[in-house]
Amino acid sequence: MKNSRILVVDDDPDVLTAVRLLLKQQVSKVITEHNPEQIPSILARETPDLVLLDMNFKSTINTGNEGLYWLGRIKSLKPDLPVVMITAYGAIDLAVTSLKQGAADFVVKPWQNEQLITVIRGLLSKKDRKKAPEPAVGNDSEFIGESEVMQDLLYKINKIAPTDANILILGENGTGKDLIATAIHRQSTRAAKPFIKVDVGALTESLFESELFGHKKGAFTDAREDRVGRFEAANGGTLFLDEIGNISLQQQAKLLSVLQNRQVIPLGSNTPIPIDIRLVCATNVPLADLANESRFRKDLIYRINTVDLQVPPLRERGDDILRIAHYFLQKYAEKYRKSITDFDKSAAQKLLKYHYPGNVRELQYSIERAVIMADGEILGADDVIFSAIEQTPQNGSAQRQTPEEHNLGELERITIANVVEKHGGNISKAAKELGITRTALYRRLSKYDL
Repeated sequence: MKNSRILVVDDDPDVLTAVRLLLKQQVSKVITEHNPEQIPSILARETPDLVLLDMNFKSTINTGNEGLYWLGRIKSLKPDLPVVMITAYGAIDLAVTSLKQGAADFVVKPWQNEQLITVIRGLLSKKDRKKAPEPAVGNDSEFIGESEVMQDLLYKINKIAPTDANILILGENGTGKDLIATAIHRQSTRAAKPFIKVDVGALTESLFESELFGHKKGAFTDAREDRVGRFEAANGGTLFLDEIGNISLQQQAKLLSVLQNRQVIPLGSNTPIPIDIRLVCATNVPLADLANESRFRKDLIYRINTVDLQVPPLRERGDDILRIAHYFLQKYAEKYRKSITDFDKSAAQKLLKYHYPGNVRELQYSIERAVIMADGEILGADDVIFSAIEQTPQNGSAQRQTPEEHNLGELERITIANVVEKHGGNISKAAKELGITRTALYRRLSKYDL
């Protein structure tokens, strides 16, 4: 901890003072800020190793819960930066939601000083371990695969990772495409350089160029300062473009130009900036559909697809299902301080027989929920409940229920489930179609146990 820098964001000056006094002898620097709207500028000039973030602010941004909003902003700017949420006892449900949205942990006010230091030390230690050389992807704790289909995939990854070939990762939502992209980077010759991830499918036309290529101050109305684009930020390392199959033809043309010329021109500038990146892309769109030129440019496919990797869905991975389930069981039993150690035979059979439309992500959330709710030391079949979001017939012929048959709450539940399913579990896109914020959608998902 001695060489670490901690950013503390809380609008209570007493909290800022207490944390600063507690940590000033423990770490090299404590950065305190009462206004969360300063977070982007702080992260631009400082390099904190961990953030302590309050969950409730009286700010000008009205999201229903500012803590979740700013957690999302931090993770978009610094995906690998650990964030610990500070919450009141009455907001434990929101704190659990924050874990699902990327928070590393949470502490409840008033906390015990020893407990807070233990949490911080553990996360910083974990971060340091991640900086060390990683073992082969087959031994990665979160990448578990002993089935034949996964061993074949791991063999391909180990072969292509040390090269500089551009990779296209194909597979259904929730199969772990982002883990594969990370594993490829860690085994590459660029492992010591940046790994930058961008969900390009969520970028609007107006944000696409600014986010990827950067902009100069004054380039457009809200450009109050220069911004480095993700291509430039990844220079020397790996750029991972997720959901590449969902970008428009106009965006594809701009991306192709950059890849061909190996340079970017920030908005508001005429000066090209050379780039040296290894490109990894991912999509849930089948390659045959991408080959339709009315949807995707073939010249761009060839640029991004020197080698393609097909990630098998979880339902095709046999006993890997139980291996992954045991990993999540151990992980969440430790996180929630439960003494749960195993699944009984009925639970194991239920896990193996389920078809997992939501893949590993659905299994993870189901195990996490089971650990939270269970009272005993062994999980039974009744403890394992799969997400209602995925509970629609696979042929898409779900019988629509009419408003006359339900009260308003039930109608809202059905509408939310249908929209989230339509977008394959993509919360950002579902929230946009429903006309509500991500935070509001998460509250409703929790309310209706979806």
